[in-house]
Amino acid sequence: MGMPVVGFGGPMSTESARKAGLPFAGYPSELREGIEDILSDEPEHPDPQVPFEHHEPDTEPFTLRSFLAPLKWWLVAAVALVVLETLAAQIGPLLIQRGIDDGIIAKDTNVLVQVGIAYFVAIIASNVLSYIRIRFTGTLGERLMYRLRVRVFGHLQRLSLDFFTTEKAGRLMTRMTSDIEALTQLFHDGLINFAVQGLTLILISAFLIAINPTLGLITLLVVAPITVALTLWFRTASAKGYNQVRDKIANVLADLQENLSGIRLVTANNRRRHNMVAHRNVVGEYRDANLEITRIATIYAPSVELMGILGQATILLIGGRMVLNGSLQIGELTAYFLYLNRFFAPIQSLVQLYNGYQSGQAATAKLRDLLGTRPTVAEAPDAVELPPIDGEITLRNVSFSYDHETPVLNGVDLHIPAGTSLAVVGPTGAGKSTVAKLVTRFYDPTAGTVELDGHNIATVTLDSMRRQLGVVPQEPFLFNGTIRENITFARPDATEAEVDEAARIVGLDDLIDRLPHGLDSPVHERGASLSSGERQLLALARAFLARPRVLILDEATSNLDLASETKVEAALDHLLEGRTAIVVAHRLATAMRADRIAVVDEGRITELGSHDELVALGGRYAEMYRIWDEQLQRG
Repeated sequence: MGMPVVGFGGPMSTESARKAGLPFAGYPSELREGIEDILSDEPEHPDPQVPFEHHEPDTEPFTLRSFLAPLKWWLVAAVALVVLETLAAQIGPLLIQRGIDDGIIAKDTNVLVQVGIAYFVAIIASNVLSYIRIRFTGTLGERLMYRLRVRVFGHLQRLSLDFFTTEKAGRLMTRMTSDIEALTQLFHDGLINFAVQGLTLILISAFLIAINPTLGLITLLVVAPITVALTLWFRTASAKGYNQVRDKIANVLADLQENLSGIRLVTANNRRRHNMVAHRNVVGEYRDANLEITRIATIYAPSVELMGILGQATILLIGGRMVLNGSLQIGELTAYFLYLNRFFAPIQSLVQLYNGYQSGQAATAKLRDLLGTRPTVAEAPDAVELPPIDGEITLRNVSFSYDHETPVLNGVDLHIPAGTSLAVVGPTGAGKSTVAKLVTRFYDPTAGTVELDGHNIATVTLDSMRRQLGVVPQEPFLFNGTIRENITFARPDATEAEVDEAARIVGLDDLIDRLPHGLDSPVHERGASLSSGERQLLALARAFLARPRVLILDEATSNLDLASETKVEAALDHLLEGRTAIVVAHRLATAMRADRIAVVDEGRITELGSHDELVALGGRYAEMYRIWDEQLQRG
């Protein structure tokens, strides 16, 4: 008996899941009752109102200061807690001095009792303040990290497609993971502790001078400068090292993400050993960068510790002679030594915290570069709403280049009447898909204009334009979720009847009837449980439900077998009815269904007309059709 598998509609057996093409997933059925009991006590959570604008708010460059500025008064409160906590924690040696000099030596029991009670109160106060400070700063840190993660994700949503084609996904994941985690670590364990240790050092320095100015000046003018010089060296050396570390971890994640995404191709081409060698080299560079940081730290930390030991020996020699000649009391010397021991501890802590600070600064620089990147396809500040369109498309003298050097389109003029379909054919690299990308404003032309119903699309809001356009790519992307969630991706508020209609019209009936939970069956990430044809039909259902006035089909049937292509072609007939469509076609069987056909070659439209007209013309399309027909006859 197979272990039960749970889909979105309830438990099913492993055997049923296998027959449905679904991998094992979910929770055991014996836990279902308990889970439902927990869910029944859950309060209602209304949908969050998350504002999103294509115009990014005007903000200063991302720095630690600008990052912390929105919650500055919270930070003031945190600093106040740090001050109180530090005072309570550092009052002990002064109380010990009084207990020795005014209590033990003077044989005054009352003073000893008072000092003991005061010391106990100071310890309790220090611990209570520490608890409050950690809780307070922890909450503050999570609020800052939440705002930063949302800001970075929102910025990625605003960036244009060309950014994602040139930037590795692994590097972007590094910005959202290890870089933000470095800032989290910096705030939780860095900045606040930096303030604690810094204030501790200042207070101890003040107490040292107050107890005995001579000994205090010896400590601060002889020992401290050498420690500061070592710190300055460490700061310069480690800053460079941490920048290298952040770059190398980005390379590691980028290489990992690329290999995982292409694991099928890696396996098919027997590249595992080669990729292992390459990844070892990438990881080795990351290891070497970390070892350099370790080498720097191993020089610095022992040097600081040595200075502390030499400083204590010097103070013992000088302070002991002062006690012997009566210029310093034994309680004062004891308190001075207690503070001297505490004097080097915060210095060493500050050194360790500086490592985290440098890592956080390196992460800040990477995030500043990302957040400073501006979309190349930006919404105009004075953009207006695009009214409901009929679907007329006009390209006026359009030229385009992806790299601003090599032209892809040259002076293209094209008019597509509303409600008609245009197939775009031509050799690979001729610019077919580029025409579609310009109409959807994934890119802006380097010259000329693209118009919808006479409106220059560069002057209208992106939301109002893209609500009226639908795109079905060559390889449809399906998200981890149910079939219903993927169909309603563009219209989450669609009714049950509308979803059923969309699925029925494009021919998803067989698939839905076959799955145990119908529309609520999971498709898993990238549609792993569906065939290529089923994924394409689901993408068409998604486009149909969105009800766009203009539909872009970018080689939507090129990866399908004949049976799947037949089903998809039938679905396209329903989908294109009454809509303006641009069909980037690899197969002439698809192109022939369009009202008109445009032949693109070397960045220009060389032929334009219906199938019959272009065949009669005897040009490039007629040659393509002749070759296709001969292959069909032989097949």
